[in-house]
Amino acid sequence: MLLPTCAKGDIVTNGISFQEHRFSSSDGLQLYARDYGHADPQTAASLPIVCLPGLSRNSRDFHRLAMQLSTQPQRPRRVIALDYRGRGSSDWDTDKSRYQLPVEAQDVLSACENLGIAKAIFIGTSRGGLILHFLAAMRPALLAGAALNDIGPVIEIAGLLQIRHYLQAQQPLQSFEQAIESLKKTHSAAFPALDDDDWADMAQAIFREKDGVITADFDPALIEPLKSIDADTQVPDLWALYQGFQTMPLMVIRGENSNILSEATVLEMGKRHPGVKVVTAAGQGHAPLLHRPDLLTDMTAFIDGIS
Repeated sequence: MLLPTCAKGDIVTNGISFQEHRFSSSDGLQLYARDYGHADPQTAASLPIVCLPGLSRNSRDFHRLAMQLSTQPQRPRRVIALDYRGRGSSDWDTDKSRYQLPVEAQDVLSACENLGIAKAIFIGTSRGGLILHFLAAMRPALLAGAALNDIGPVIEIAGLLQIRHYLQAQQPLQSFEQAIESLKKTHSAAFPALDDDDWADMAQAIFREKDGVITADFDPALIEPLKSIDADTQVPDLWALYQGFQTMPLMVIRGENSNILSEATVLEMGKRHPGVKVVTAAGQGHAPLLHRPDLLTDMTAFIDGIS
């Protein structure tokens, strides 16, 4: 979907603008971010929000959430959404070994430095939540609070295997209508709560038109580390890094049908952080769409409870 541009590099969609930013990583890649609410003087009075997407996803995943949070009447927020290296409008890395969590965490720090973010509330979906575990250890003062969307210190191997399967199975398509049908075929059993607009938005976020075909918008090399795992693979846990969240407000969203974040892990997260706010995304799997009305209410309450 092509969006009209306006002055100063802003993009306007549905009457709401965001600014596009391109900046350099510490090792010289050109990375991309969307900046919502930057032009509203009211947003300067509140903490900004930084949104971190999943493994193969990008800033477009957060478009509807960012529009909602940046225009809410009583307390609009500045919302930043990032494309990591190898995703969306950011450069692909020629050194594929650098597609790893500590490097991507450093890229988030570079983004915050370039965009003037000294402290923010962070939302991390899936891999974005894993990156937040690293940031909580690397730069705890940057995080005023964190929301982990369907991710925690323990990742279920069955979920990783399913992610590998559907990412490897994605083939170029002829239209976005085909992309929507492909997503429904793969994910509808885990996401009965989604409506037609949600599926259309998901397709626009995941896929991009390139050379006349619709393709997934990420470097295929991202899948390589998943190719070596099997049902017996022991995935290292991140409980030691999870301790970094002890000093800040924490929210955990679990998809009711998630196969990545188990109920047992969420229970243990609550024991180790007694103040954690736990929310179940009814009728959603991995990973929940946060702009849905039930989750938006909980997200807004959590965010406004911080500052």
